[in-house]
Amino acid sequence: MELSSLARAVIINLDKSFSEPVKVMFNPKDYSFSKQNDWKESKNPAGNVPQFEFGGGKPTSLTMQLFFDTFTLRADVRKLYTDALWKLMLVDPDLADTKTSKGRPPKVRFLWGKSGSFDAVISMIKQQFTLFLDDGTPVRSTVDVTFTEVKDAKLIEAQNPTSGGAGGERLWRVQAGETLSLIAYKAYGDTGRWRAIAEANNLYQLRDLEPGTLLEIPNA
Repeated sequence: MELSSLARAVIINLDKSFSEPVKVMFNPKDYSFSKQNDWKESKNPAGNVPQFEFGGGKPTSLTMQLFFDTFTLRADVRKLYTDALWKLMLVDPDLADTKTSKGRPPKVRFLWGKSGSFDAVISMIKQQFTLFLDDGTPVRSTVDVTFTEVKDAKLIEAQNPTSGGAGGERLWRVQAGETLSLIAYKAYGDTGRWRAIAEANNLYQLRDLEPGTLLEIPNA
């Protein structure tokens, strides 16, 4: 299947349920995972090879390059696309620790069709501008992004809606870390459909979505 025919990849802010998901302009050509384990070396006077003790696993990293081009729109590529990525690396005062009052950047989830999901923080962004308008406005950019795992991927279970709603609609049991945008993406393939779910379930406290809540998923 051609990459252009795949669902659009998105990056979702897990700490703010109703923030607009960051949509990539073009799906990545490829991506790579890397992981390291911590092995501690100790002296072995009687042997040729030191002894090793397992010190624990380190987080998995997901690395990709994203491409953005707004030349035909004659618009600043930063304002339309890449500033939203950078914002996910900035400290958000709304996420302040109750004890220290220090904020932190949000946790995110990378989603791409059936490729699965990856709960992480964005640990590195490197942006390069390669095309400009006559006035210096950047209109083409590549962005190297590294996501660092914050939750073991094997613990992120695929959640499928159950059947049995009153009018043929589906029901969804909310899992920890899920947002309405994320549920809308899984149910419809469109993060923008979260409003339909909110209205169907009379949700008014938009930032509070409790795990275990049973939601009605309206028919598309």
